[in-house]
Amino acid sequence: MKTLAGRISLLSIGIAVLTALIAGALALGLIRNSGAAAARSDLARIADVAQSAADNGGLPRKPVAGALRGLRIRTALISPKGRLVTKKPLVIAAVTGDDIAQILAGREVRAARSAKGHAVFVEGRPLARGGGIVLIELRADAVAPEKRALRRIALALVIAGSVAAILGLLVAWRLARPLRRTAAAAHALAAGHRDVTLPAQGPAEVIEVSDAINGLAGALRHSEARQRQFLLSVSHDLRTPLTSITGYAESLAEGVIPPEEAGHVGGVLLGEAKRLERLVGDLLDLARLGAHDFRVEFAPVDVTALAGAAAHVWYARCTAAGVAFRLEAPIGPVWASSDANRLRQALDGLFDNALRVTPAGAPIVLAVRREPGAAVVEVRDGGPGLADADLAVAFEQGALYERYRGVRQVGTGLGLAIVHGLVHRLAGSVEAGHATEGGARFTVRLPLVSGG
Repeated sequence: MKTLAGRISLLSIGIAVLTALIAGALALGLIRNSGAAAARSDLARIADVAQSAADNGGLPRKPVAGALRGLRIRTALISPKGRLVTKKPLVIAAVTGDDIAQILAGREVRAARSAKGHAVFVEGRPLARGGGIVLIELRADAVAPEKRALRRIALALVIAGSVAAILGLLVAWRLARPLRRTAAAAHALAAGHRDVTLPAQGPAEVIEVSDAINGLAGALRHSEARQRQFLLSVSHDLRTPLTSITGYAESLAEGVIPPEEAGHVGGVLLGEAKRLERLVGDLLDLARLGAHDFRVEFAPVDVTALAGAAAHVWYARCTAAGVAFRLEAPIGPVWASSDANRLRQALDGLFDNALRVTPAGAPIVLAVRREPGAAVVEVRDGGPGLADADLAVAFEQGALYERYRGVRQVGTGLGLAIVHGLVHRLAGSVEAGHATEGGARFTVRLPLVSGG
């Protein structure tokens, strides 16, 4: 059966039947052993009585023989010369020459054997006047108790199987009901419903699964709400430059822009187009970071040399914006296991973010140092900085953008998220903090390589 209820029912029936079979086999063995032991013990006592009676003058032979036959016991005498005095074929077949020799030697005989296709018990006793007496018990009814036991075992199997089937179905139904609820909730989530809530009922394992489904539903609600907010923000940022470009383009097409203002209008159009290009580029970078085929080529990278190369570019840009740039790096190389191009992309993202918020006259610092097991690259600025509550969400898509839009200069809301994704792909870590220069600090740690 493929259903849980069917499998539990089959398991319950199997356990019940197996238990009944084992108990029946044990009981059958005990019945067989105890019955045989009791029969042999009774026959031995009768043999002792017959020996005593014969030694004390004897009993009337015919009545005694008749009574013993009623008990399925055959008797025979052994003469002092060793002759078996009987014409009964079963007795002749059951008593061996060794039995006669032992009785004549004054020893008792006790045996269980087969004679004429029957199971028999043999008891022999020597007599005081010589010779002996032999008793043979026919055990033709030895299997009767076993047959009765087998019938009772079969009945017990039927009863146990029926009870087990009923109990198994009840237990399976009780167990399967919360699982069916969980499956229905999972299908509802897959269909787009996010208001799914499962009650904490059933065994501990089922409750754990229900809690996981509830947690998943909550996480999906939160994630989709953030995605909707992110899409709204991106749509707003796309619409603003597009509106400017469309308006100026229509003015140019209609000839309402004076020739002397054409350069200004062209500059506005170029600036808005670059703004669109930057936003689209950030979206593409963010999408590539989530792809499985995003390539990272690890190799030993001299972080000091890479920081020096970045410093030449960003010194010029900072100078043009009136911002003081400073490089703090050791004299020797600091070797890290990384991808030079991806690391430079992450640093450029941090510089772009810092330069956007740092006012003229304030500093931007690029620092490189070595820590135990890590190469550290740090970008600090003298801008407005981050609040303590901002540090935990600094690298989330659009988190700071939503907090500071309209308050101070902001970018697309994706730059820091891209930096975090890049550093994570480089097997490193990045954290936000407060800078001694008064603004924000972003610290990147990368694993050192041998010789670093």
